[in-house]
Amino acid sequence: MTFAKAQVKRLIKKSGGKRVSKDAVDTLSQLMEDKALEVTAKALKFASYAKRRTLKASDFEMTQL
Repeated sequence: MTFAKAQVKRLIKKSGGKRVSKDAVDTLSQLMEDKALEVTAKALKFASYAKRRTLKASDFEMTQL
């Protein structure tokens, strides 16, 4: 899974970055992917605990507590 480079660059600029290198975009994209996989794994545990196979928004919200 990869995030669109234009979207990642836009996020960096929205956060105040004036100029953004390709390496910065690639690095943030990889970090976002790693974090998404980590959060999803935790959300799956909450769904499993609730005896569901379907992930719900509340499963993801619980990972942030």
